[in-house]
Amino acid sequence: MKRMSINLSVVSILLFCSAWLFVVARRALPAQDDPERGDVPGWVMITLMSAILVAGLLAIATPALSDLFNQAMSKVGK
Repeated sequence: MKRMSINLSVVSILLFCSAWLFVVARRALPAQDDPERGDVPGWVMITLMSAILVAGLLAIATPALSDLFNQAMSKVGK
């Protein structure tokens, strides 16, 4: 239970930091009215948050996945 709470706190810290990074990046860029420019900071934020979410889920699920893999390999070896 303690490990789960540590993993969840790490994920929440990563998500908070990514949101803070998005706010800082949006304020640092000058506002432009060019309709062809696109929303680059938005796409960067989506990509960054997706990567952080995958890393967080992987950190939480790694012990369960390794146990599942080890059980499957022990059954195959018999």
